[in-house]
Amino acid sequence: MGWAAMVAALLAATPTFVTRGDVTPEPELRREAEAGWAALEAVYVAEAGGAPAKAPGAIVLQRSLALSPTRNAQGRPGLVELRQNTPGVLDARLRLALRHELAHQLLWWACPQSSEDRLFHEAFALAVSGELPEWRDAPYQSLSRAAADVASSPAVDSPRARRALARLLSETVGFPRALARRLRQCQDGARWVVPLSIDELADVQVREAGPATVVVSRHSGEVLLAEGDVRRALPYGSALKPFVYAAGVAHPVLSPRAETQEWACGPRLPEKVDARTALLRSCNGYFLDWEARGSAPRAFGTWGPVLSAVGLTGTPEGMADAIGLRSTLSLSPWGMAQAYRLLAEARPDVVALLSDNAARGTLAELPASKALVGVATKTGTVRDAASRPQFGWIAAVDADLVVVAVRPGLMPRSFAEEVPKALARARKQAGLEAARVQVLGLLAPKDVEARCAGAGFSVEEGVPHVVPPDWARLESTTARGAAVCLGAPWRVRFPKGPEGGRDYAGVFTWSPPPAYRPPPGVPTSPSAMKARRGSDFVFRTTRLQYTAGVVAAEDVTLKGEARVALARVVAHNEQHSRHPGRAVCDTTHCQAFQGTVRVQREEARALGLPALKWREWLLFSQGGQEPWKETRPRGEVERLLGKGLVSLRFESGRVNYLLTTREGEATFQDGRSLPCEVLRSGLKLPACPRVASFDGGVLVFEGRGRGHGEGLDVEAAKASGQGSELILERAYGRERPVPRDVDGAE
Repeated sequence: MGWAAMVAALLAATPTFVTRGDVTPEPELRREAEAGWAALEAVYVAEAGGAPAKAPGAIVLQRSLALSPTRNAQGRPGLVELRQNTPGVLDARLRLALRHELAHQLLWWACPQSSEDRLFHEAFALAVSGELPEWRDAPYQSLSRAAADVASSPAVDSPRARRALARLLSETVGFPRALARRLRQCQDGARWVVPLSIDELADVQVREAGPATVVVSRHSGEVLLAEGDVRRALPYGSALKPFVYAAGVAHPVLSPRAETQEWACGPRLPEKVDARTALLRSCNGYFLDWEARGSAPRAFGTWGPVLSAVGLTGTPEGMADAIGLRSTLSLSPWGMAQAYRLLAEARPDVVALLSDNAARGTLAELPASKALVGVATKTGTVRDAASRPQFGWIAAVDADLVVVAVRPGLMPRSFAEEVPKALARARKQAGLEAARVQVLGLLAPKDVEARCAGAGFSVEEGVPHVVPPDWARLESTTARGAAVCLGAPWRVRFPKGPEGGRDYAGVFTWSPPPAYRPPPGVPTSPSAMKARRGSDFVFRTTRLQYTAGVVAAEDVTLKGEARVALARVVAHNEQHSRHPGRAVCDTTHCQAFQGTVRVQREEARALGLPALKWREWLLFSQGGQEPWKETRPRGEVERLLGKGLVSLRFESGRVNYLLTTREGEATFQDGRSLPCEVLRSGLKLPACPRVASFDGGVLVFEGRGRGHGEGLDVEAAKASGQGSELILERAYGRERPVPRDVDGAE
């Protein structure tokens, strides 16, 4: 970019700085911010190769009264909060803190895809804000010690971690090459699937790898447990052989060559070895001979893009690279866990095969083998020139979780007992099993769009296909099979929905329900028809995530024991669907669900309590005693109940009404009765009314509270001060009749 063009780009990209009068002098503060921004953006343009096309928004500069003692400033997009110890004085400490926070603001503007990468953000801010000389004057610290300190605090939110990060940055003369590469990635608009690693930043191997364990949910994709540097890419040995197997079209049956070391894969090897045995025994010779025949997949075949997306450091040139005989490629434990999550979704047959590993594979005949029965496992060993183990890997998959464990200097068989222990530790959090919910059923499928900020894939007959990172119709994404977003939740949007969409951490599938026909004579509105039909989209996440999402959608303000009680009902209802043979729906016909949210401690505690004793759907509503009055046109009410309406009264959860009916020349009044929920939902009233009166062409309804008024009254639960057990007993009693499934509810 020419100098004139660069200057023009910078002038066009300066944000408006807004001050509040609480950090003074304001004019000087704004000038300092403008100068700092110009310097920071000049670095960005020089290293990234250009300026972003969009203009930055305004940035508010204000005083903060809630900073921790170790911080002089903090911020979020569009806001910088500063500590000013002396009014009217912009001292060097404040100016430095301002430049540091402006560096974060610049990245939020220029590189939004990196917003969750704390190491990248902090490294950039330290590198460009002028802080490095101060940190360099600190006592000497070795590279290996610095790397260990950063790894132990990946959020880089302590002075010790920032000092260690500055030590790593000091290894580079000039602007760090790793940051320059990442800034070019920002400017290119590339996805930010793999966060910046310590090794990438230091541009050297700065330390010996330590033990690492990561546990990921198969359903939501959440990282449930992470110990050690799970983002560090390491040689992986045989741990990726299942992906070679999965990519194969025809698996040959081969004769072992006893004189070849690569065929030394356990005692009593059959005279003919098929691919299943070779995978369980981890027979390197089989895979090499398969390649020699010319029929083996190259570069992991259809699984190559998956492994690349989760951080595989290159493309294997041959089978020896793919199966880890040559340590030319690396992958992080996190990346491997993500890949196995997708493998479990796409190829359950491969996972079923690996479930035999503890019985007749590389983890057989161990004290831990019994604890691994039914768990799919694959081992990998990285050796040095003297055949000593450098790294041992175990990847494991059960019905709900993926575990990847790496141990330096150990063979996998020597730490196999740590895998069931890791599974048990993760399961201390209850509610990790699958929950399925029909979602977005009130919308036309063509109106629903989704995008994956990580690495998105759709599955067709066991083959993963890359989902482009842009917004696309969810209907098209799920047409082939399951849609999985690795490393991030799906983001879903639709017309008149929340700006920016909603998060859905889980797996989408396309599953049209059967047609719904309401019982004869029961009024049913069009929206109620949609709700009762269900949805074409089925979403799978964890029961805990589902429960938290419903509680937030039903009453985000709920706290304490009342929230625990509602969460227990929500989790119970997920397993007692109102759609026989189908998953629960996400409308108020079942219970509202508007995507996944941050789990609160009440939901986590609720899922750890015993299952409720009732064996049917449990009703609940907002409840309360707040009075309300609503009017509806007489014609709207008569479309629901029938023409000739002359009176209505409400009792015991029903609406009793009279219709004027004519038969021939006779006129009489016909008494009828319906569940009050039919009227409430059809007229969209806050609750079942207590009284109704005629006022010319309208009917006036009066009542109290919100909802159908049956089962758990949420407002009453809030006010009760009771524990969840008493709240539920009060709501549902000791004996619970099977509730009537009221047609017309939404």
